[in-house]
Amino acid sequence: MRFARLVRPWAASDGSHPVDSLVMEARDRLINLGVFGAAALVWSLVALIVTTRDPIADPVAGFVGAALIGLAVGLTTVPIAWLLVFGRHRRIAYHGDWTRAARRGGWIGLVVAVFIVLRLQGALELPIALFIMALATIAEATLSAER
Repeated sequence: MRFARLVRPWAASDGSHPVDSLVMEARDRLINLGVFGAAALVWSLVALIVTTRDPIADPVAGFVGAALIGLAVGLTTVPIAWLLVFGRHRRIAYHGDWTRAARRGGWIGLVVAVFIVLRLQGALELPIALFIMALATIAEATLSAER
């Protein structure tokens, strides 16, 4: 008996893959790795900006840093959001899952960037932060409603 069969007894023994065989499409795997790679590249740019520029001395550096951090967080959360939905759907990728994951990553990146800009301007307060998060949550819930 093969080791894989002992670890995953529900996997097919003849090499064919049933619907719940834990096999991810190569396309989805490549998209995940590509987006994580792009996120790693943007995180390295964030490290470069954070270590070389002072947002107090150069105000533009704060906005560039906020945009890069928002982009990096958004790109990092896109594959995570897709993987969460992929796992919740019992490892079946449905049409529109990547679009939904990209939209959720975009919302998260935008909220993070807005929070950083508000913090740089000294205008970030709890009611404003809660309002922005509620706004993004309601917008995403409206766009993600199952029809």
